Amino acid sequence: MKYAFSTISWTSFTWKEAIAMAKDLGFSGIEVRGLENNVYAVDARPFSSQQVLRTAEQLANLHLEVSCFSTACNLNDKDKRKENIQQLQAYIDLAAKMGTSYIRLLPDSSMIPNDKATDEAVISIITEILPYAEKKHVTLLLETIGIYCDTDRLRKVLEHFASDNLAALWDIHHPYRFHNESPEKTVQNLGAYIKYVHMKDSVINDNKLEYRLMGEGDLPIEEIVGALKSINYDGYISYEWIMSWSSDLDDPGIVFPHFMNYITSKYENNKNTKKLYYNKTKTGRFVWKKEELIDFTFPQVLDKMAEEFPDQYAFRYTTLDYTRTYSQFRDDVDKFARSLIALGVKRGDHVAVWATNIPQWFVTFWATTKIGAVLVTVNTAYKIHEAEYLFRQSDTHTIVMIEGYKDSHYAKIVKELCPELDNSTPGKPLHIKRLPFLRNIVTVDFTMDGCITWEDAMDMHKKTPIEEVYRRASTINKDDVCNMQYTSGTTGFPKGVMLTHYNIVNNGKCIGDCMD
Repeated sequence: MKYAFSTISWTSFTWKEAIAMAKDLGFSGIEVRGLENNVYAVDARPFSSQQVLRTAEQLANLHLEVSCFSTACNLNDKDKRKENIQQLQAYIDLAAKMGTSYIRLLPDSSMIPNDKATDEAVISIITEILPYAEKKHVTLLLETIGIYCDTDRLRKVLEHFASDNLAALWDIHHPYRFHNESPEKTVQNLGAYIKYVHMKDSVINDNKLEYRLMGEGDLPIEEIVGALKSINYDGYISYEWIMSWSSDLDDPGIVFPHFMNYITSKYENNKNTKKLYYNKTKTGRFVWKKEELIDFTFPQVLDKMAEEFPDQYAFRYTTLDYTRTYSQFRDDVDKFARSLIALGVKRGDHVAVWATNIPQWFVTFWATTKIGAVLVTVNTAYKIHEAEYLFRQSDTHTIVMIEGYKDSHYAKIVKELCPELDNSTPGKPLHIKRLPFLRNIVTVDFTMDGCITWEDAMDMHKKTPIEEVYRRASTINKDDVCNMQYTSGTTGFPKGVMLTHYNIVNNGKCIGDCMD
């Protein structure tokens, strides 16, 4: 985690004083919003054309950086549209020279939601300025303020562009205080779109808002910290304090040390308490204590393993060209999860996998569960009547399949069930009379009319931003269904058993515990 402070209200600061403050107190960055009595930072002396490269070098030598340039451009001010675009281009140029990743944008002039500002005005300016930011490798951040205190509304704008160079700045105060939005809801809405965080605290006294030092207000800071941890946030937390908030606290030598002491106690102390547990022979370690159930979903399990053992092998096939560490396997899972979303798979949809013990089986399982969909496992010995029953009864949306196994020829079975494949276009939604909910068939190591190959399906990940995968993963509950397993009883047709994340994760954990 990295910490910064904003120069908002401290425009009388000299650049030398700001750097000394950051270095002495353990900050990693300085968020520039005006400097040396100049609100427009581009014109500030340290960032002039004569000084900017020297300033960047000075910060690098001190292991500091400008974490973000915060503009005062109101995207809903139609009268200043041309001026705003020119200023934003100048800020982008400055950020590129300084090696600064982020520029903060104001959607409108009000802190609270209002009916005057529009998404259309925001989209109009971003449409014009975003290509320039992409060219300069700078990310624009829309702040959760004004109309975007409603973060669901903000997410829709971000999804409209689906650009890696447009993200969200979560001001923790405004959605909670002005839109009654919980931190959990904010993270569910924005997920990995959150690239930067503004932090402050406040209380309401006699229906009047009063800002307070961190921890002295009533914002749910621990809940906010927990929400950030849930998405593995490791970016900047930037502290904002305006002198007018309290006439008694206009000394940065008091305000900023208090913030650092408070926030590091919330984040760093908790972070250092993680523990691994030895096995009996002390030749390896467990992530979780033995003989205790855990409240984790499948995405959380994989994230935890990738965090603790990123370079340890997760899969190593001896007869197939597939060897992956935990972090590499998670990358494959995220990639196919993006592909499934591009193929139209939604939360709760059913993805059937009809294959033997191959890498694609596992990637499909983990990717499906990561986006809140349900994996349907298909017996490798099924013949046509059993397969048709399962696909129909489970309302299968997408099938991932190999050509066949032993005396079961899956391709021939699917062709007979789906004669419409002969006139279908690979990658386009299917419409099958006998399987009315089926929309996609993904073939592994073979091709078939109307079906998309595994390789082409994986290539579709480019159509879905990774942030959408993270957002969906954050909404999953441990008690959500993640798998339908069909019984193979001796009487009647198979019956689908609904299994939850909590069920399968702890079943596997208990088996692993017993193997030690």
